[in-house]
Amino acid sequence: MTQPSESAVQARQREMAAEHILFQVVRHVEAQHPGLLDRIDVSINHLGDPAKDGTGNDNAVREIARRFVASARTG
Repeated sequence: MTQPSESAVQARQREMAAEHILFQVVRHVEAQHPGLLDRIDVSINHLGDPAKDGTGNDNAVREIARRFVASARTG
């Protein structure tokens, strides 16, 4: 198995850190202003994958977003 590049590792680590921070912010705002998660949930159908290289998958991106919102609701 090949080792991922250092830039790929750093990108993954940044993504994980950003997701954690965003998740905590969303949960905090939802606690202060109920309804945020409902608004986000409704907007997911408009979410798409902008990739132009054949790897784009709108449904995969939407499913990730749905799981994120569901997790924030229960978290």
